[in-house]
Amino acid sequence: EISSDLEKHTTILGQGTVPVKSLPVGQKVDMAVPLGEVIPLIFFTWDLDVRLGFGLCEEEREFLDKRKKIVSQALMKTLKLREAPGKDEVPVVAVLGSGGGTRALTSFYGSLSGLQQLGLLDSTMYLCGISGSTWCLSALYQDTDWSCKDLQGAISNARDNVSSSKAGAFSSERLKYYFQELNSMENGGRKVSFTDLWGLIIEYFLYQKEDLSKLSDQQEAVKRAQNPYPIYAAINVRPNISDDDFAEWCEFTPYEVGFRKYGAFVRAEDFDSEFFMGRLVRKRPEPRICYLQGMWGSAFAASLDDVFLKMVGSGLSFLDSLKDVIRVIDDCQRFHFREATRLKTRLVIPGGPLLQIFQDFFKSRVTSGETFNFMQGLYLHRNYVNNRHFVAWKGTHLDAFPNQLTPMEDSLYLVDGGFSINSPFPVVLQPERDVDVILSFNYSWDAPFEVLQLTQKYCEEQEIPFPQIILSEEDEKKPKECYMFVDDENPKAPIVLHFPLVNDTFRKYKAPGIERESEDEKSFGDFVIEGKDSPYRTLNFTFEPYDFDRLVEVNCYNVLNNKDILLTALNLALSRRKLKKGNGQ
Repeated sequence: EISSDLEKHTTILGQGTVPVKSLPVGQKVDMAVPLGEVIPLIFFTWDLDVRLGFGLCEEEREFLDKRKKIVSQALMKTLKLREAPGKDEVPVVAVLGSGGGTRALTSFYGSLSGLQQLGLLDSTMYLCGISGSTWCLSALYQDTDWSCKDLQGAISNARDNVSSSKAGAFSSERLKYYFQELNSMENGGRKVSFTDLWGLIIEYFLYQKEDLSKLSDQQEAVKRAQNPYPIYAAINVRPNISDDDFAEWCEFTPYEVGFRKYGAFVRAEDFDSEFFMGRLVRKRPEPRICYLQGMWGSAFAASLDDVFLKMVGSGLSFLDSLKDVIRVIDDCQRFHFREATRLKTRLVIPGGPLLQIFQDFFKSRVTSGETFNFMQGLYLHRNYVNNRHFVAWKGTHLDAFPNQLTPMEDSLYLVDGGFSINSPFPVVLQPERDVDVILSFNYSWDAPFEVLQLTQKYCEEQEIPFPQIILSEEDEKKPKECYMFVDDENPKAPIVLHFPLVNDTFRKYKAPGIERESEDEKSFGDFVIEGKDSPYRTLNFTFEPYDFDRLVEVNCYNVLNNKDILLTALNLALSRRKLKKGNGQ
């Protein structure tokens, strides 16, 4: 072993040999190995199964090359350019959907429909979601050519599912299915948690049937770059540390799952398999996407009792007949990771033969998605603190203690990214993705600018260029439909367009510039999104068809009504790209 002092001052490179056969067995021997100046020292990772490095994977790079040709043609048409931008002139546009349960799922369909009608969906490179927005994305990407078709078909299917009764998710037959699936997972050596149960419930909410699709299946949807590249975001937390103090962003794409913080990624097909020192030591089947959907939206797993009572309702005979045997298990403190086993996870299930089985099965489970840590056994470089992905400079931050970082842990504890920042900004702000324009769609119930403010703080800590978020009191009290934030002094900072969830001019106009006339038209536009009597409350997973249509339409309208701002942002990004190319950057 070379001392740090010797390594620091030694500059002569070369090679040397050690006669191993001549060494005494069972004894420690110190040997000096002289090195010459002829051959440089090269380190190999050989054939590791964990990809190490901060760059994009080969498949994503290939996607970008193909997609830029599509985006170039789309921009020429949308911006009415004389000629299509060159490969190096094409701006990278990322669309972000925030969390917000079924409200976010429904709203994202509307926002994407608006972008499609403006011809901007073909100009989009990345499509990213967190929590409820991931449910929309993962459903869309089951169709390998979804963005090439009119979205009304997908919206109609979503409407049918969102407006259907969810009571069947808690039927005796369905509970048996849950238990069989989870028991099979555990018998296969997997780590099972409440989040997995929630994933099976979400499967029913979204499709009313078993969904066999997996994340890696979405490779077919991006192989020809026919759709934007999807990125799903979650965070890794610690069972005994507040997520406010420690949250590491984990990204899921059709090809890889990993942490850009550590520069460590595994194939999507190998997620939740066992690794050690970068090698796959036990291959397990890739989890079905419903389990990822449960983990991506795991904030709701902490309120299973509320979900159950809302879905079943006290007026149903099913609940009436079992009312006297309803049980509540594992009632703990809500939304706090001080102790994983004390997270408020109240599971209400009907009594009978299944009661004891579920009680025994879940009495020690946690609501984070516990999975095998594919970074286990890897060691950080001793100068890791100089990497901008770490905030060890704070001193008291966990990043300052290498023996407490994730590669030293046996498991990952992946949860809803909304516990940190309720929008997937961190996964697109990595310099490797070189994003020029971010379209941020916020579907939060309140605090319409909180995700921007939290992202600005995150970027300051990570030394990532990001525009200043300056708002007036009027903006905070009564948000507009769209805001554009630009750093004129730093072209490396992305242009950010932020769309709060508001019903403003939609009340008066059924389309941009076209006023509502009939009473039915006026009534359709006259509704409040927020409020205690709103149908769009976060824990409401079922909307009436009329309410679903309203929410889709207002989000679509807000995009269409701000066409000029969108085109201004794209023109500015295109100009920046051309200037960058002219400067040889």
